[in-house]
Amino acid sequence: MDNIFHHQRLFFQTGVTLPIAFRLTQLRKLKSLIQTHESAIVQALHLDLHKAPQEAMLHEILLVLKEIDFAIKHLKKWSRVRKVPTPFFLWPGRSEIHFEPYGCTLIIGPWNYPFLLLMSPLIGAISAGNCAVIKPSELAPHTQQVILQLINQHFSPDYLMAIAADAEQMSSLLAEKFDYIFFTGGTTVGKIVMQAAAKQLTPVTLELGGKSPCIVDETANLDLAARRIMWAKTINAGQVCIAPDYVYVHESCKEALVNKMQNVLHQFYGDDPEKSPSYGRIINQAHFARLVRLMQKGTILCGGKINAATRYISPTLIHHLTWEDPIMQEEIFGPLLPILTYQKIDEVIHTIQQQPKSLALYLFTHDQENEHKVLTQLSFGNGCVNDCVVQITQLQLPFGGVGASGMGQYHGQYSFETFSHRKSLYKKSLAIEFKLEYPPLSDKKLGWIKRLFNL
Repeated sequence: MDNIFHHQRLFFQTGVTLPIAFRLTQLRKLKSLIQTHESAIVQALHLDLHKAPQEAMLHEILLVLKEIDFAIKHLKKWSRVRKVPTPFFLWPGRSEIHFEPYGCTLIIGPWNYPFLLLMSPLIGAISAGNCAVIKPSELAPHTQQVILQLINQHFSPDYLMAIAADAEQMSSLLAEKFDYIFFTGGTTVGKIVMQAAAKQLTPVTLELGGKSPCIVDETANLDLAARRIMWAKTINAGQVCIAPDYVYVHESCKEALVNKMQNVLHQFYGDDPEKSPSYGRIINQAHFARLVRLMQKGTILCGGKINAATRYISPTLIHHLTWEDPIMQEEIFGPLLPILTYQKIDEVIHTIQQQPKSLALYLFTHDQENEHKVLTQLSFGNGCVNDCVVQITQLQLPFGGVGASGMGQYHGQYSFETFSHRKSLYKKSLAIEFKLEYPPLSDKKLGWIKRLFNL
């Protein structure tokens, strides 16, 4: 680990990564390599998570390729020196913001979208002119192996290096003085990463998770709500950090919504989702056992079927729950969807305000007053009105959490800025010299300065 870090530090100090032309070349190379390895990536995702080929292409590979194209198109504009207004009292001179790479970065990826959520921040690191060590999740071993081959066989380790690391090696890696750390994963490991970064005063982005609420009020289009919620909750077998974690539905339309959700599940996956090639599996036995434990409280409305041998859990709707039940105490990260009811929107807002701030929030409504209340009174990382999870595909929007759901943002230009240090610069003209600020000080000089400050 020491060797990798040392060589990347030396390589970065040569300045090779600074020219925009170099960065664009690396982005185009990465895109070409991904396209060349498409079938291997798809196969690996199927082996790790039982992802259908079409889902792997749509939700992982194509999103990465789209983001690379977006960066290539806009990088020259993003990297330009940004001029800002200079106040009169600093005249004559000009003020600028320069974007410079941090240097040697560490990117740690999760297992649920093991390709997308590692490559996406890497695009930002490359665009900003950094070197990078990337660590795929060991819980998705087949995808990890493909990424190791894709990166290490085609890029110099002095520039980009993918590593397979166990817990002990990770501790050693985090002890290095990286210039920036980008972590996507759970809160427990996120705290470990932040603690290690704090020892080195290393800036971090933490993309975490939490219990993302979905509110369906009495004015909502229930057909669309049912379809969009169940799609968002069942892709990747619910192992999506921004999936709806629970639904709060107005009590007057709970029965109708649940019926429509059941119909949608039949349309999506047929009579038996276990036989559907479009439905995924839980990543490993530990997570499978955790989800089975969460199903023990409440009443199952539909689903509830499991197969331990294949780590299959059917899409499951559960009601008759309280906030003291285990399923309401932690992020579910699986195909279980609690259904809660309410009478007044203010009740929902008050209840959600008592919980840690969520990564996402979804609201289905046609009521402008309800929309205004929810969006202004609840804090969350990102979200949608009348849809779910698709905000992650909008590269013009920053993506990230707030509070317990994370810190920092990325995607598109925000990725470039995340991996860039904004260097402030004021250039003073040599043509004119004002002496008001120099000693000896006097009330007369102070009076002139106040005038310049408009005070």
